[in-house]
Amino acid sequence: MTGGSLVAAGMMGMNITVYGFNVLAAHLLLPREFGALTALFGILLVGSVTSLGLQAVTARRLAVDPQLEDEIVSATARVTVLVASCVGLLVATSSIVLTPALKLDSYWPVLLCGVALVPLTIMGAESGVAQGTSRWGSLTTIYLGNGIGRLAGGTIALLVSPTVTSAMVGIAIGSWLPAIAGAKLLLGRRHAANGEPVSSRPLVREALLSTHALLAYFVLSNMDSLIARNRFDVHESGLYASGLILAKAALFFPQFVSVVLFPDLARANTNQARLRAVALVTGFGTIAVIATAALPRVALVLVGGSKYDEITGRLWLFALAGSFLAVVHLLVFDALARHAHGIVPMIWVAVGAVIASAYGLNVGISGLALTIAVVAAALASVVFFFAPATRTDHPTAT
Repeated sequence: MTGGSLVAAGMMGMNITVYGFNVLAAHLLLPREFGALTALFGILLVGSVTSLGLQAVTARRLAVDPQLEDEIVSATARVTVLVASCVGLLVATSSIVLTPALKLDSYWPVLLCGVALVPLTIMGAESGVAQGTSRWGSLTTIYLGNGIGRLAGGTIALLVSPTVTSAMVGIAIGSWLPAIAGAKLLLGRRHAANGEPVSSRPLVREALLSTHALLAYFVLSNMDSLIARNRFDVHESGLYASGLILAKAALFFPQFVSVVLFPDLARANTNQARLRAVALVTGFGTIAVIATAALPRVALVLVGGSKYDEITGRLWLFALAGSFLAVVHLLVFDALARHAHGIVPMIWVAVGAVIASAYGLNVGISGLALTIAVVAAALASVVFFFAPATRTDHPTAT
């Protein structure tokens, strides 16, 4: 895993800073306000699916066709400008529907989500260039910029005014830091240096397929925050949001494995790389669940403190759910690396199962967390044991 330590440190730094901001926000805001902010984070994560789609397709193409680096980067730069603008506008427009659905007092928070997603989408394309060319130092800088931008921007905004809208203003401003940090990876190569420019159409098509797969996954991994905000009262949704801090920690920490191994997965024709990656992620998840179950009071401090005391005995469920979602995350990126999109219908079936359970069985806080854990475990098992382990084709970058 050449570069693994550097990328792991960068992603850990990003996740710690993002996690730190979540904890700070939990302390500065009332539970009902923090529940609203967590729902907005869910929108940002789902909206970032396009960013990750661009990252995946760019990294895969650069990994399998390194001789066409300049042409691929040139095409990526052209596509990124259009995609980032469309994503920001689409999410901002959705404020008409999402504001009442999330019980927000103003349209501004969702509008600001759209503003923040413009630089975050650009960041995804830059990350794909760094990942596909094994420029781990540049990728680490982008990841750290993302975490520091959110922590610094969001914290300053909350200290000025402890409101949900203020927090989103700070996040929207801070989201430009990673885009600026990785700008050199896209700039300066807008025209192909080694021949005819690569057509943008195949890139857009593959990006759409990857985005669809990632959209399904991010809906699955973030829908419980929106369900909790919609179904529970504002106090209970705040308690659930506190537990989600731990779930996201268990989900995000092992993601460096899929980032570093992605180029290898894209080139591999055997199951060995996938087995190694799944074993690593499963090991991290096991440690997270055991530690949370053994030290629930310590975990409570990390998710907001005594005012969330009611959730203490159930925190291990959130660690379990996050750990299973981490395995699913790895398997989704393994499928993208192999250009195999048969996993997508399976994810949407899992989404339907969560909705049916959450609303049909009238589950509470524990029930919703357990539902996510069970569905994610079932999905990971089906994908791992029944999905093909080899690349379905070997598309070129043209």
